[in-house]
Amino acid sequence: DGLKDRDGKPLRYDKIFYIGENDLYVPKDANGKYKTYDTIGESYADTTEVMRKLIPTHVVFNGRVGALTGKNALTAKVGETVMIVHSQANRDTRPHLIGGHGDYVWETGKFNNRPEKDLETWLVRGGRRQPRCIPSASPACTPIS
Repeated sequence: DGLKDRDGKPLRYDKIFYIGENDLYVPKDANGKYKTYDTIGESYADTTEVMRKLIPTHVVFNGRVGALTGKNALTAKVGETVMIVHSQANRDTRPHLIGGHGDYVWETGKFNNRPEKDLETWLVRGGRRQPRCIPSASPACTPIS
């Protein structure tokens, strides 16, 4: 049946992007340097200990530093409508669009709910994925948190 606007009319978009906001927990040695292991199994006890503190050593988008910048930047042409699905597993985040706005934002992460309209900043609750449709008003429209 597809996505609908607040009045139940079908929504169309030209591109879709996925943004995964990831918390990584990497053990450090006594000198504060990140540890390395020969196998993933050897890292289990140390990694579990770091995760129990719930303080990530790294917070990245799409799994690594620079995944959405430079040559990896998400781009759209003026006039295109972009669907962005943003997820964050552990904590709340608040994306803010520079140079644009979210025409339709499903802030609770549910497609069956009516979307919020015309937002520049919104909440992505921890443990959710959130879709939003954004018209590209400028080639420099960039989502950030």
